[in-house]
Amino acid sequence: MNTDYGYVRVAAAVPMVRAADMSRNVDSMLELAQSAHADGCDLVVFPELCVTGYTCADLFLNSHLTDVAERELARFVDATTDLEPIFVVGFPFLHEGLLFNAAAVVQRGNILGVVPKIFLPGSNEYYEPRWFSSGSSLTPVTTTVAGQCDVPVGCDMLFRDADHPDFCFCVELCEDLWAPIPPSGARALAGATIIANPSASNELVGKAEYRRDLVRQQSARCLAAYVYCSAGVGESTTDMVFGGHCMVAENGTMLAERERFLSEPGLTVADVDVQFLRHERVGNKTFAHGKAVASREGAAQVVSFTSRSSADAADLRRRVDPHPFVPADDARRHDRCQEILAIQSTGLATRLQHTGLRDVVVGLSGGLDSTLALLVCIDAFQRLDLPLAGIHAVTMPGFGTTKRTKGNADALCEQLGIPLATISIEAACKQHFQDIGHDGTTTDIAYENVQARERTQILMDMSNMQNALVVGTGDLSELALGWCTYNGDHMSMYAVNTGVPKTLVSYLIATYAKDKADPATAVILEDILDTPISPELLPPDENGDIAQKTESVVGPYELHDFFLYHVVRCGFSPPKTLFLAEKAFEGMYPPEELKRWMKVFLQRFFGQQFKRSCLPDGPKVGTIALSPRGDWRMPSDAAAADWLESLE
Repeated sequence: MNTDYGYVRVAAAVPMVRAADMSRNVDSMLELAQSAHADGCDLVVFPELCVTGYTCADLFLNSHLTDVAERELARFVDATTDLEPIFVVGFPFLHEGLLFNAAAVVQRGNILGVVPKIFLPGSNEYYEPRWFSSGSSLTPVTTTVAGQCDVPVGCDMLFRDADHPDFCFCVELCEDLWAPIPPSGARALAGATIIANPSASNELVGKAEYRRDLVRQQSARCLAAYVYCSAGVGESTTDMVFGGHCMVAENGTMLAERERFLSEPGLTVADVDVQFLRHERVGNKTFAHGKAVASREGAAQVVSFTSRSSADAADLRRRVDPHPFVPADDARRHDRCQEILAIQSTGLATRLQHTGLRDVVVGLSGGLDSTLALLVCIDAFQRLDLPLAGIHAVTMPGFGTTKRTKGNADALCEQLGIPLATISIEAACKQHFQDIGHDGTTTDIAYENVQARERTQILMDMSNMQNALVVGTGDLSELALGWCTYNGDHMSMYAVNTGVPKTLVSYLIATYAKDKADPATAVILEDILDTPISPELLPPDENGDIAQKTESVVGPYELHDFFLYHVVRCGFSPPKTLFLAEKAFEGMYPPEELKRWMKVFLQRFFGQQFKRSCLPDGPKVGTIALSPRGDWRMPSDAAAADWLESLE
């Protein structure tokens, strides 16, 4: 286990197994055990009844098979004495005249416990009740197993690392997962962050997809990692074919999956984040309530162990997505964008219906955020079957407005049939400079913010004249950084982009261009997508191009969105977040630059909370929302010192 960042390396191990060929089965298992040890694994799950093979049928009732199985299990235990991983091994367990389909938990030459299967399939091609008894009939006991005395046996066992209690796992076997109430639910409530499932699920058309959904959903429901290992192709016999399906899921996300029908033995390895799972459980009060209910039903048996001191943090076996808000798969990203646009426009439409208003006012700059806000307004009006003439777009050129952005705002509204008013703010700002004693040439914060507040004043006053709702344009990333003028673009009557991170805004516009825009509109939208991000509050350069580029001041939005996701959504420490950033952006940003921008993120995120404490309403679209009425409550005067110090 990696003790710094909470990663446990797990593996699903598919050996070459033949029915009743026990010595060769264990030989293959030992080869994989050695490989798992060399690969730094902490927990290795073998298939169900892998010592004997799952398909032994009536041979399970032969004493020779069960005697040899116990002897071969003992050989496996002895041969792994010097290996670090914990192994979950399926075998037939004979106890007081009853035979159980069970799993032995083995570490460093010791059997830590035996967990029998509870739910025994007995329909179609399955006949387990013919040979095995359910573990539910077994009172927790200690007994002799494979020559080892006082081995605990029971269905309710937890195995917990004494030094790192977040590393706690349980075992359920195959059909247990398919039951209406899988036993792993109670074990997760009792503290198991990892669920191991030795399985022998044969292959049928469509079954893999259903099995995959079961694993993902159970990991999500239990806020746990799920390690599933099914019998390999060598077990295929008579009328059954096995594919060696292996999966590692974490809180609903598939981390690793083995291709089915491979003829060679192999490991499916992933690093699961038990620290993250702890964070999820602490914040989930439904889980906490379930935990309280489960505790009244009796405590689980807990078996302690100690794992290796620390795995190499640099050798992380999981993908770190540099853009956690943006699905990498084109189809999923397209669906995500469609859904977000629907949430945004439905929220706005509902607000208009509730207030009885039939008009909106939106400031249009020719940039990303205001363009998205306009598209959301159009979609909302179409949902309500309102005329688009009720969308009052206003472009307000100032000291930094360029021909490109102004031209795109004009062209977009003309193409979409949206009324557009042009109101220059230069004269009003100059008058205000004179009123407050500003020289009007010093490009300080007041110079910039006067323009932002003048624009907001125009929008608010126009809304009064039109009996309309002012639609805000600022996005989630700007709220996180406080990159908005207090009582300027910070304020509106309904902020449609407040839940959308900057890295996703461009994809939403691109999706609209693809799905709903005519070719001429799509060309305009594509040029808007190519325009540098800027508030355009400082004068253009000598060529008339944008001189003030946001990302050169506050840093790349892709980094800030990454930091936002891992600090707020995952609850990670700054060092862990920085470690993950170095993995995600390797070759793109040097480590020192990542650290520099992360410091900027932390300073701004803490220092600008007061702006988030008084936000207008806006639709929550994802797992992160910074509204004080929704997900995020933070003191406006919280200190960032400890967070910043942890990076040094």
